[in-house]
Amino acid sequence: MQRPCHKKLTMTAMKRNGILSAILLVATTGIIAFIDKKDEKNLVEHSFDVAEKQYRKMLDQKNDLTLYPRTSDSSGNTKYVGISDWTGGFWAGNLWYVYEYTHDSAWKTAAIKWTESLEQNQFNTNHHDLGFMMYCSYGNAYRITHNEKYKDVLLQSAKSLISRYNPTVGCIKSWNYRKSWDGKTEWHYPVIIDNLMNLELLFFASKVTGDPIYKNIAIRHAETTLKNHIRADYSSYHVVNYDTTDGKVLNLQTCQGFADNSTWARGEAWGIYGYTMIYRETGDKRFLTTAKKMADYYMDNQNLPEDKIPYWDFNVDQKGYNPQWNYQPTKISYKVRDVSAAAVVCSALFELSGYLGEEGRKYKDFAISSMKTISTSNYMATPGSNAFFLLKHSVGSFPHNAEIDVPIVYADYYYLEALLRYKKMEN
Repeated sequence: MQRPCHKKLTMTAMKRNGILSAILLVATTGIIAFIDKKDEKNLVEHSFDVAEKQYRKMLDQKNDLTLYPRTSDSSGNTKYVGISDWTGGFWAGNLWYVYEYTHDSAWKTAAIKWTESLEQNQFNTNHHDLGFMMYCSYGNAYRITHNEKYKDVLLQSAKSLISRYNPTVGCIKSWNYRKSWDGKTEWHYPVIIDNLMNLELLFFASKVTGDPIYKNIAIRHAETTLKNHIRADYSSYHVVNYDTTDGKVLNLQTCQGFADNSTWARGEAWGIYGYTMIYRETGDKRFLTTAKKMADYYMDNQNLPEDKIPYWDFNVDQKGYNPQWNYQPTKISYKVRDVSAAAVVCSALFELSGYLGEEGRKYKDFAISSMKTISTSNYMATPGSNAFFLLKHSVGSFPHNAEIDVPIVYADYYYLEALLRYKKMEN
């Protein structure tokens, strides 16, 4: 399995047609990523061109609307999941983003078909992921088409999501009962940082209905998460388990991160994106400050590789971080990256930068730099490869030995979103 280049980048300046362009050279691959505005525009165009080529092949190989592309299997082929899987909505969302960029009606037709295949999920109350499943699909569909039937599905989805809210805890329950990695600690009311992402569906529901119940629940969940998930240094816990009788915090742990006190890269990414979005919807500066400081923690972290694609957890193999799962440090000879975390952060920072005035420039620059790295052949697929996904080198859950250094559909989603956000900012 190919792994990303970890060698240092060197900078050279040269003149081309009288214009000074900065060029990054990656010695081991010969990749050249141009820095000037023209080439940034070409980067967006190139990325969507590869996405189109990949997704045409994805659509051609299987047309079963009950199976949604999620990742690749051990043979390198596309691996599909059913309608109840939390990632199903990203595939339709990817198609909407390609349509939004290209304005090609064929992509709109495909996006509608795959979006409407998810309709029954509006009644799903089994977990918290209705935002991922329905807002990434139906949310984009309604935003682009203004079809009222899509709004109705989204409102029912929001009703299903708030059915998992407990006012004593002040949070929406993420998962049903399970045990932690120690095999003893029981999580009766686990809330994960990922849940912030699903709140956008609730803000939408209040805006279109005028009913504040959805927004109020979203704000309370955001406040409770801010209090208990976010550490003093603005790193984050993955899982907080609550007592439903008094709302007391029982456990501060992890499920997909390295250790209970470590910082899982994608969890930090969910926090940056989530609180940026929550600030947009509320105007509450507490949430803007949190998004900014979580971004600072991520961007300035001494364990962030030079190319800005994080390891799957910031504290892998570090002293003072003790995993409770069956960690085998010699099983893989390199520290695995997580492009999905980088893609989420990239998209979030483009939005966050717009709320920070002159100070926002460094966040935008970081996002642009990340975007350029992701677009190189280290991380972007050659058309026809990578199980027809756009990006390589993501991690689902290392502790579960699941989806390690493979393509994952939501990495594509947030990267395409980042490209569109960049394009709109520049226009």
